[in-house]
Amino acid sequence: MRMLSRTVLALFLLLLASSAIGGDFKKGWKAYSSTDYETALSEWRDLAEAGNANACYGMGLLYGNGFGVDMNDDMALKYYLAAAEKGHAEAQYSLGIMHQNGWGVPIDEEEASKWYLLAADQGVVGAHLALGRVNAMDFSDKFDAVEAYKWFGIAANLGDLDAKSKIEFLVSRMTAEQIGEAERRVDAWMKSHPGIADSY
Repeated sequence: MRMLSRTVLALFLLLLASSAIGGDFKKGWKAYSSTDYETALSEWRDLAEAGNANACYGMGLLYGNGFGVDMNDDMALKYYLAAAEKGHAEAQYSLGIMHQNGWGVPIDEEEASKWYLLAADQGVVGAHLALGRVNAMDFSDKFDAVEAYKWFGIAANLGDLDAKSKIEFLVSRMTAEQIGEAERRVDAWMKSHPGIADSY
């Protein structure tokens, strides 16, 4: 009986705390989308500080682009990381971009690929394209035409038109065996992620 009352009390306090936090993510997103960054900032700040992943991602966008605030890579990284650690796919993708380009951190392809893989696993097409490009750089020791084809092939299956031209370029440099293996990898990924494939 005491455990039940403690549970009910904990739930009540949680609901009370969440209602006391100011901000409305959707209102902030609408403001952000119409370039009203001041309103977006005011809607997201308290939510982000309370740990709301969507609001953290929004704050990362504001600081990462200098929208309504001074551009600040450290703050963008802070907020993107907070959201990414909660599984926010777009924040994971954004961290990949920051690590790949050295924005606020030293350039780190391994760290970038880690975040791209997490975002790609949730269906972020930009992450599939980024992984394809990482593997398609034939001047790099990471060049892997089969793996590049796989990621571009997934992006193409999810509707990205540019990915098809990248596949055509790769195919001109691949053997029939490599193409077959790449297509098997694309098919395996699509089958292992049916919810993502169905949403496109």
